Amino acid sequence: MPDPVPSPPAPRTPSAKSSGAAYPESVTRLIDELAKLPGIGRRSAERLAFYILKAPRDEAMLLARAVSDVKQRVRHCRVCYNLADAPTSPTATPVATPEAGLCSICADERRDRSQVMVVEQPKDLISLEQAGVYRGVYHVLMGRIAPLEGVRPGDLTINDLLHRVENPASNPGGAPIREIILALNPSLEGDGTGLYLHDALAAKGLKVTRLARGLPTGSQLEFASKAVLADAIQERREM
Repeated sequence: MPDPVPSPPAPRTPSAKSSGAAYPESVTRLIDELAKLPGIGRRSAERLAFYILKAPRDEAMLLARAVSDVKQRVRHCRVCYNLADAPTSPTATPVATPEAGLCSICADERRDRSQVMVVEQPKDLISLEQAGVYRGVYHVLMGRIAPLEGVRPGDLTINDLLHRVENPASNPGGAPIREIILALNPSLEGDGTGLYLHDALAAKGLKVTRLARGLPTGSQLEFASKAVLADAIQERREM
């Protein structure tokens, strides 16, 4: 009896990787790089890549130049570690002025430079500035103390803050610091960092305060946690 004729192999379903090979190499690289961004999956990266492909050349190049400028020009303020722009020409020699290397906030003579608000990250500074009520200056720690993550006081800009306190000449305008406001995130690590800073700064006879905590405007008591209610009671004030 002759051997049965073997049936043809079933067609293979192309995988996501093999289907991506159908794109030109430059498009595939663009998708791969976009997919590395936080919160962007492969499908979202493909949509963004095709948006860039369809956009006018001038518009796409504006995006490319913006990314290039961020990496080439943005650096940290030499005093507070906020984000700041370097001179327009990367090859230009910086002018030796008191404002050289300062962010726009530290360079603003209208700010109260004797009052320093301490935050964890530059994005926290931006959020506080948008409220439009604080007119002092800042200091960015570039993180918070988190021993379980291997982040210790020496990994932050705490020593730079203490240097500003001890040496008024290093503060913008040479102003002595009279108050430190702790504006750290209300988390276990944020509270631990705040306690560490309080002990280090209070020992120097400095006034140390922190942002008030409690019920947000428009909320309801029944939905507030015990911690929020406790903070609200402790931080109550006269009307």
